[in-house]
Amino acid sequence: MLTPEVQDKINHWLKGSYDAETKAEIQRLIDSGNEAELTDAFYKDLEFGTGGLRGIMGVGSNKMNKYTVAAATQGIFNYLAKSFDGEQIKVAIAHDSRNNSPYFAQITAEVFSANGAKVYLFKELRPTPELSFAIRHFGCQSGVVITASHNPKEYNGYKAYWNDGAQMLPPHDTNSILEVQKITDVSEIKFNAIAENIISIGEEIDSIYMDKLISLSVSKEAIRRQKDLKIVYTPLHGTGITLVPNLLKKFGFENVQIVEAQAVPDGNFPTTPSPNPEEKSALALAVAQAKSIDADLVMATDPDADRVGIAVKDNKNEWILLNGNQTGSLLIYYMLNAWKEADKIDGKQFICKTIVTSYIIDAIAAKFGVKCYNVLTGFKYIGEIIKAKEGIEQFIVGGEESYGYLIGDFSRDKDAVGSCAFIAEMAAYSKDKGGTLFDLLIDMYVEFGFYKEKLISLTKKGKAGQDEIKAMMDSYRNNPPAKLAGSEVITLMDYELRKQTDLKTGKVTDIALPKSDVLQFVTADGSLVSARPSGTEPKIKFYFSVNEKLASKVEFEKVDAELNDKIDQIIEDLRLN
Repeated sequence: MLTPEVQDKINHWLKGSYDAETKAEIQRLIDSGNEAELTDAFYKDLEFGTGGLRGIMGVGSNKMNKYTVAAATQGIFNYLAKSFDGEQIKVAIAHDSRNNSPYFAQITAEVFSANGAKVYLFKELRPTPELSFAIRHFGCQSGVVITASHNPKEYNGYKAYWNDGAQMLPPHDTNSILEVQKITDVSEIKFNAIAENIISIGEEIDSIYMDKLISLSVSKEAIRRQKDLKIVYTPLHGTGITLVPNLLKKFGFENVQIVEAQAVPDGNFPTTPSPNPEEKSALALAVAQAKSIDADLVMATDPDADRVGIAVKDNKNEWILLNGNQTGSLLIYYMLNAWKEADKIDGKQFICKTIVTSYIIDAIAAKFGVKCYNVLTGFKYIGEIIKAKEGIEQFIVGGEESYGYLIGDFSRDKDAVGSCAFIAEMAAYSKDKGGTLFDLLIDMYVEFGFYKEKLISLTKKGKAGQDEIKAMMDSYRNNPPAKLAGSEVITLMDYELRKQTDLKTGKVTDIALPKSDVLQFVTADGSLVSARPSGTEPKIKFYFSVNEKLASKVEFEKVDAELNDKIDQIIEDLRLN
C-alpha cells in the first residue's frame, strides 16, 4: 500500500505540467503494481549529500531526470540571485560520459540561461577538476558538473559548486535545496533558453589548466632521465581520455600506452562491471596489458576523472593494486620529500586530509614541519580549508582514502588528471633513485610505522535500507564495543553530537568540526574504526585502521599478515562478516 505522501506526489506529477512521456512511464508503473519502485521514486526529493545530487535515472522526485535536474538548477539560480544581488550571475557547466549526461548538462545550461545567467558550457565531455578550475578562471559564482562519479551505469548526478571552485558547503547546499523545495509546480521553472547567454568552451581552457599543473612539477630532471618509464593508462570509458594522455606527454613521459578497449567514452561501461578504480575488476585489462610489456605503472581514472587507482609491481615482481590510503600517503610523502630537497618548506605550508584517511599522513607531515588539517569526509571540506588559508599558509597536497587527491590549489576538488601526472612523476623519481613505487612504500612504513587500512561497504537500498542504516548507527552510538581485537576501546568520537568521550574516565570534550553522522572508536593499541553512512550511495561504510612498527623491509610480509589478522578480528568482533 502506497503511503498518502507518496500517492500525493504521484498525483501531482500525473496532473502537473510534465511531458507525456514522463506521465506514461508513471502510469506504466502504476499498472504493473510495482509499489516498491513507485515508493522509491517518490518517497522523497533528491537531496545534496557530500557529492551533490545523485540517483538512479528514471521518473519521479527521487530519481535523476529532466525535471529534478531543472528544479535543482532553478533553485540554485534563485539562491545565487539572492546571494549575489545585483551581480551578473555566471556559471560553468561540464559533463562526463554517462548516459544522458550531455542532455542533463544542456538542460542545466538552458535553465540558467533562461534566468539571465551567463553560462560557460564545455562543448564536449570534460573532467570534473577542469570544471572546478573553470569556475575560478572565469570568475563564476557557481558551476555544475553532470556525473555520478564511479557509480554503476544506471546512476547519474549533479555536483554543484560555489565561487571558490569547491563543491557547495553548508549553508549554501541546504539553502539551495530550500529554494528547490519552494518550487511546487514545474511551471515555476524557466526552460526557454536564451541562446546568446550560453558560451561554448573547450580546448582553450584545457591548455591553461594543463600549463598550471605543469608549473607544479618538482622532479623535472628525474622525468628527463626516466622519460621512457612504461605507463599503462585507462580512462575506463570516461573523461580522462580528453586530458590525461596529453598531460603526461607534456610532463615529458614518452612511453604511455592506452588501454584501447576502454579509451572510447561510453556510459554503458561495456568492458567492466563497474567503472570504479577502487575495484580490481576495473583495472584487469590495464594490468594484463602492463604484464605483456613489463610496464612500470598502471593508472585508471573513473568516468569524471576525479579519482585514480594505481597498480605497481611488488618485491616479487607481481602486480598489486594500491588502496587509496597507500597512494595518498605515497603522494604526500613524495611531495614533501621533493619540496624539502628543493628547500621550499619554511613552516608556512600545509596538507589536508579527511578523518577516515590514514593517520600515517599526520606523522609524515609532523616530520617535515608541515601542518596537517583533518576534515570531515567530502573533498569540499578540503576546499574549505584551502580557501580559509589563502594568503596565510601554502597548500601543497591533500587527499582522501576514496582515491581522490589534489596537488596545488588551481582546482578545489579532487583531481585525477593532475594526480596521474604526479603519480607518474613520483614513479620516475623512485626509478631515478634505483627503486620502485613499492620500494618507496616500504621505506615509508619503516620510517613512520606500518599503517594498514581496510574499507567495508554494506549496501542497503531504498527506504528500508535507509531505516536499517539509521538503526545500525543508533546501536553503535548507544552501545559502543568494549573491546576490538582484544584491545580495550578507550575513546568514542561522535561527530553527530560533536563530542569526544574518554570511556575510561567519562571525560567529554568538544570536537571542533561541523556536525556529521560519523562514529569513531579508538583502542588502547592505536587501532581506529570509523562508521559512516555514505552521502552519495545507499551504503554504510566501515573504515578500519591498525598499525605496527616495521623494523626492516624483510619483516614486511610478517607484519602485513599480523595486521590483516587484526583487522579480520575487529570485523568479527563487530559482527560484520
